[in-house]
Amino acid sequence: MKNIKITTAVLSLTMLFASVSCDRYLDINEDPNNISIDKVTPNELLPVGITSTYAKQSQTLNRFASVVMNSTAGNSLVYGAPFIDDYKPNVSNTFYNDVWDSLFRGIANFEKVITFNDPTNKYVQHKAIAKIMKANYVQILTDLYGDMPYSQAFKGQDNLTPKYDKGEDIYKASIADLDNAIDLLESGLGDEPSSDIVFHGDTDKWISFANTLKLRYLLRMSNVTGDMAAFRDQKLAALSGADFIDEDVLENPGYSAANDAQQNPFTNFYVYLSSGTRAANYSINVASEHAAIILNGNPDGDTRPVYQKFNGIVDGRRARMFSLVGGKVSGIRQGNLPGQPGVPAAISRFSFGITIGSGTPTSTREYVEMASAKSGCIMSRAESKFLQAEAALRYPGLFSNGAGNFSTAITASYNFFGATGVADYLAAIQNVAGLGWTGTNANKLEAIMTQKWIALTGVNPEQSFFDYTRTGFPVTPLATIASNPKPNRLIYPLSEYIGNASNVPGISNADVFSKNQYTPFWARN
Repeated sequence: MKNIKITTAVLSLTMLFASVSCDRYLDINEDPNNISIDKVTPNELLPVGITSTYAKQSQTLNRFASVVMNSTAGNSLVYGAPFIDDYKPNVSNTFYNDVWDSLFRGIANFEKVITFNDPTNKYVQHKAIAKIMKANYVQILTDLYGDMPYSQAFKGQDNLTPKYDKGEDIYKASIADLDNAIDLLESGLGDEPSSDIVFHGDTDKWISFANTLKLRYLLRMSNVTGDMAAFRDQKLAALSGADFIDEDVLENPGYSAANDAQQNPFTNFYVYLSSGTRAANYSINVASEHAAIILNGNPDGDTRPVYQKFNGIVDGRRARMFSLVGGKVSGIRQGNLPGQPGVPAAISRFSFGITIGSGTPTSTREYVEMASAKSGCIMSRAESKFLQAEAALRYPGLFSNGAGNFSTAITASYNFFGATGVADYLAAIQNVAGLGWTGTNANKLEAIMTQKWIALTGVNPEQSFFDYTRTGFPVTPLATIASNPKPNRLIYPLSEYIGNASNVPGISNADVFSKNQYTPFWARN
């Protein structure tokens, strides 16, 4: 657990200086009782970035995306009227502002690896991995917020007020970083990173992951026009025939139930503390009625159009994703209170497939141990296969096997959750437009996004939010109290308006819900 201890030490220092601008994270004074970040090598810094960014991805970013994409709801049986701001949605400069602040801190660790003085090329592979991980989380931030500090960012005291770069330029720079990372890994230079908590020094897997991230970047640009479309098409052509990741991309520095700090952060946030006490958020996030109807196969015949393609198709993953009540998933209609429609007396919570994976505990203590030690999922094999299916659908001259990748993605999701019955499920959906690989290309695109939404529930749901913003799929009902549509972006956090006021764009609540110059560039068309 040395990595976790070092991670905590470095993060505790950087957090002290993160209260204002996003680039004050590395403003660190010498303290003989703590590790100075300037004295830490890439071997220690690399897992710092990986664990800290995953922690935020798995906690409040997971919550935001799960609620906005209507896979979970607030437990109004216990909390009265939870998630009002999410349901409206009421987006402000304090709405999930920890996502920005925390991901910037994690990326700062990757940047410190990338810029580390290395005259003997000892840390070439570390730098390559850091570039790949930086690109992963920079994309998430850019997709959530649009333009952001990038080219002048992460310089500490040298620049406390970095300018904002255009999303288009950040995308190009990140893809260039991924290309360069592949070149570095292929060079054979540098020591094998002993602190690689993802692929444990397997450069081929890192290259495949980098290719998959490039594919995600390029597919996000599927609707752009002009120069960016030409750039996209050039990069897609170069990616044709590349190897993509064919396994879950998991990080694990040695998670365990030894103490709260060593648990998987998802577990510590949503499930149990190391002692076996329920986590603070154990009861607030529950299954939504929307997810319940879909996973149960619409058994009560809900007549809303969105549910008709699910009629009679019981999803074999349901018991692994959410606990069953009376033999089925029981969910809350977002926005409603006890006594109103869609608020049953007993509610389903996250089940073992989401909280553990493929295992099944036989006692509460074993549950705590297994969930605490669970690896964190940076990207699932299912997502990689869905990306490849979409690439084959949109660009058949460059990519192939759309149907095969689609089926493999669903199978990978079943395996991830430890569910059985995938063959029956694939047979049941094969002729259902918008759910199986059949019909028009528009039907198949809807099927990809719908199935990806199911597969990423509780795992990496932010990717489904970006897919919805780009494609309009999957169709998900708004909360009953909604006064706005789903947002196209978030507003920059208060920390930026305090610490970087001369550069941060002034985004209004109205700007979040309309297509304008502040919308992420790939979502403006």
